[in-house]
Amino acid sequence: MTQDPSRPHRDVVSFVRRGSRLSASRQDAWDRLADTWVLDLPRGERDTVPAHGTRLDPAQVFGRTAPLVVEIGSGQGENIAAAATARDDRDHLAFEVYVPGIAQSLDRIERAGSPRNLRLVPLDALHSLPTLLAPGSITELWIFFPDPWHKSRHHKRRLVNPPLLDAVLPLMAPGGLLRLATDWAEYACHMRAVLDADPRLVNTSPDGPRPDGTPSDEVPDEMPVHGWSPRFEGRVLTSFERKAHDAGRLIWDLTYEVDGEGSAGASARSSGPTD
Repeated sequence: MTQDPSRPHRDVVSFVRRGSRLSASRQDAWDRLADTWVLDLPRGERDTVPAHGTRLDPAQVFGRTAPLVVEIGSGQGENIAAAATARDDRDHLAFEVYVPGIAQSLDRIERAGSPRNLRLVPLDALHSLPTLLAPGSITELWIFFPDPWHKSRHHKRRLVNPPLLDAVLPLMAPGGLLRLATDWAEYACHMRAVLDADPRLVNTSPDGPRPDGTPSDEVPDEMPVHGWSPRFEGRVLTSFERKAHDAGRLIWDLTYEVDGEGSAGASARSSGPTD
């Protein structure tokens, strides 16, 4: 079946766009704080992607030049608010499409002391980052507990897939770090297959053992024995992670370094002619 050219192309997304109704407390946080911490960028054909040609200059946003940490899927903001408070020598961008999560993040930011080295971006990171940021902009990229999309027919929706790497690796500085974590063993195995196959990435813990314990979920037979990172000290223990522990699931951490030559090659491939 041929797609009707008059209808906009629908990209595969790694999230479900849920309702944005806010509780009274979250609405109050949004009304008071969104203008300061939420970047209101021009929107494209969908409200989760920026308008064509929209660029984001971190130096202009933060009023300085500093290492940039980007978190994809920041949820309710526990990690990014804590990180911005602990590391005022870095700037932080958090991408999240769930509006109640952004509103809760605003409340956390305020309770954390209102760090100014943090902004929230209410857009789909996969389809927005290549438009918004220049090559070499990102020092660290965080993806913690992305939706596992358990059903086989939904695996194409998983965030950690080759299209994400092609979108973000050209934006990372040589030697930049990609940090990931999941509480689902099958998704952890999927992540390893995707990340290990990319020549632009180097596992920083090639001899790292699997996490200790016996998980409540099934571990695939092909799960690598080594190559797992110790828990990232900069990741706070969120309510989500506590629920995973309570359910008996293990936390699988991964850290990869972006190879300088590989990143440069990816940047050159991505900078070809555009429409």
